Amino acid sequence: MLTVHAAPLVLPVGAAAVERAAVAVEGDRITALGPYDEVVAAHPSARVRQWPGVIAPGLHQRHAAWLLTRCYHPDPREADVLGTDPLSGEAFARLAGELDATRWAGSVRRGLQLLLRYGTTHLTGPFRDPAVRTAVSRSGLVEVPGAQSPVAPEGGPALDPLAEGLGLPGSVRAPLVTGARADFAVFDAPDEAALVAAGAASCVVTVLAGRLVYRRR
Repeated sequence: MLTVHAAPLVLPVGAAAVERAAVAVEGDRITALGPYDEVVAAHPSARVRQWPGVIAPGLHQRHAAWLLTRCYHPDPREADVLGTDPLSGEAFARLAGELDATRWAGSVRRGLQLLLRYGTTHLTGPFRDPAVRTAVSRSGLVEVPGAQSPVAPEGGPALDPLAEGLGLPGSVRAPLVTGARADFAVFDAPDEAALVAAGAASCVVTVLAGRLVYRRR
């Protein structure tokens, strides 16, 4: 089924922003990108999804291995004891000895879900932990090779790829272009400058290989 994702602004990266724009997706591919009227006219039978803010390429999380193997992501049922934020550092070290395979696998899955909430579609690998490797493969997130980014000295790296200070072009793996895999996110921001200032917590939708995998409620 062909779906058109429309927003007030599309930021392809590597090309000029398009106002009142749309991205057409069929299967796992982008089939068109341009002004809304032109895209909809070319695909009159498509399902149209209207989003606020901007559509941009999915973000690239260079710290994924650290976030998934050196953090514990609590189950909501553990909130009374562990809270809701990821546990790292000394808190993670104290808990690590209590984690059986089931709890650890659950943490990894919740960590991946959390990354999707920040518009993440690409992760720097490799992932040597078997549970992480399996979960990443099943999630559909794209593993890309490369050196791990230096870990922040205090508290570990941020979940938000935009917090690296590299701007939008430096925080994505590839631009949005026709024919590419449909990996993108929608952010509740009026333009690129506002998106970078607000950060990826402004994500409202993440699309992975054409599938809507996260939507803010």
